Amino acid sequence: MHLNDTPDQAAYRAAARAWLSANAELRRDGDDLAGFRALPDAEKLPRARAWQAKKAAEGYAAIMMAPALGGAGGTPIQHIIYRQEEARYRVPFGVYEIGLGMCLPTIASLAPTLAQRYVPPGIRGEEVWCQLFSEPSAGSDLAALQTRARREGDHWIVNGQKIWTSGAHFSDYGILLARTDPNAPKHAGLTMFVVDMKAPGISVRPLRQMSGERDFNEVFFDNVTILDSHRVTAPGAGWQGALTTLMFERMNVGADIGLIDWRAAARYARERKADDAVTRAKVADWYIESQGVNLFAYRTLTALSGGETPGPEQSIGKLVTARQAQDVAQFLLDALAEDGALCEEHHGEMWAAVERAWCWGAGMRIAGGGDEILRNVIAERVLHLPGEPRTDKGPRLKAREQI
Repeated sequence: MHLNDTPDQAAYRAAARAWLSANAELRRDGDDLAGFRALPDAEKLPRARAWQAKKAAEGYAAIMMAPALGGAGGTPIQHIIYRQEEARYRVPFGVYEIGLGMCLPTIASLAPTLAQRYVPPGIRGEEVWCQLFSEPSAGSDLAALQTRARREGDHWIVNGQKIWTSGAHFSDYGILLARTDPNAPKHAGLTMFVVDMKAPGISVRPLRQMSGERDFNEVFFDNVTILDSHRVTAPGAGWQGALTTLMFERMNVGADIGLIDWRAAARYARERKADDAVTRAKVADWYIESQGVNLFAYRTLTALSGGETPGPEQSIGKLVTARQAQDVAQFLLDALAEDGALCEEHHGEMWAAVERAWCWGAGMRIAGGGDEILRNVIAERVLHLPGEPRTDKGPRLKAREQI
């Protein structure tokens, strides 16, 4: 494992750091980066769009994407280096990550004609994307989804419901995974499409979270028409499309989830002179966890240097950081005793981030694969332990309807 950048990587990091220093403000320990999500859309979207356009002009918006599509044509290592550096700054967060990190790379890989139309404006921040995968009865078990797409000539008719769709209420387009063959085994009957989120028949209902924000949504499809030319995968090959999306999600190693970590607890201990054994032990444990994640990122960089692609072991990062955010927030609120029940404005600047991490930590431990799913992935696909029994690999969906 290499702990230091090569000369080329160091030069790229220095250039990225210099540009960020000239265009953004450094993040402080305990800063409420995720609080950007809570801003009203009328304030949040213009700021995010302006930042995205600035990054695109400098070649930092889609580092790995081909120049012909508006990207920088860079390497996976350069992409990760920039993400690591950007995480040190207070920049708009939570609007373009899904589109640029997963949707557009998937389209660029699987549907070149669609990519020519959709990738360049997405990189410039002119269009926002969402990912329409999870359903009320198919979240952790994605392949069990039941939203249907029925072909009629040169188009498809879609009916069904998605849920927990981040940013659907302000998105222009989405990648949709739908069942096109209910008689096929569940992984084989899916197809991926590009869907216009403003199309007739689509209704979006924001979900109010316990933090008071509305970031997740329910999305309903009522006889929505999608042209066959907007099909991303071959009919029945949607699962392979979903795995492609997952591969790009793994490339976001080093990305910040926007919540507090051990540094917020350390800042509290310094400011309140909390030098007791319990506080010291907890801060030390969280610091060690974070260092483990950082070293894991170096390991990934080393693998990328050797031409390898990040694998399922990338699940470890979110598993650790999302839980740590919630644990640190719980510890800090407990430290306030009964005052911990008061709202953030009673305690000072850092506590908005603490309150948000306590609420959002629970959501982050579900989003992108729940803790239990990620542990299964690590156990079965990284440690090669025996898998859980699975009895639903056959064409059971049609049979379920007939009962």
